[in-house]
Amino acid sequence: MSDKTTSPTILIVPGLRDHVPLHWQTLLAERLPRVHTVPPMGRDDLDCAAKVQAIELAAQAIDGPLVIVAHSGGVVMLMHWAHRTQRAVQGALLATPPDFEQPMPAGYPSIEALRAGGWLPVPRARLPFPSIVAASRNDPLARFERVEKMAKDWDSQLVDLGEVGHLNPASGYGEWPRAEAFIAELSAG
Repeated sequence: MSDKTTSPTILIVPGLRDHVPLHWQTLLAERLPRVHTVPPMGRDDLDCAAKVQAIELAAQAIDGPLVIVAHSGGVVMLMHWAHRTQRAVQGALLATPPDFEQPMPAGYPSIEALRAGGWLPVPRARLPFPSIVAASRNDPLARFERVEKMAKDWDSQLVDLGEVGHLNPASGYGEWPRAEAFIAELSAG
């Protein structure tokens, strides 16, 4: 069997801020041989249904095994998508999911705006595929205990990253080498 039929394609699902230069997902997409990214939709677009549809279109356009790498709001988008799609998924890396059910810091959408956009409630059902939740101890968008509960509800493996902020350029992260190790773990399954 050729590498093309056995190696999964990686689908990158960015968060609410869309594609950010020097973000670990952007840098990861530049390095991986089999990768697609959900197209940008604009950082001010809070239409969750449209973002879920964008994931569906991107996922359905990929032939063969699929591993998804979602960050922040992209994790919540993926939760809404996961129980609606018929697309088989080999696994998902869910990095620093936000807690949209609690007030966000200044500069982020309000609970009311998220509710109006269709984000709430955040789905808590068990995922139909293996997943790893990579959580931060000092994420300004979610307390560790809340992310721990989400991971349990989703039946995800929880990985404590320590104090990595929101795992984005503002927290000092461009490259995040552990992402590739998590992808390899999910790809082997």
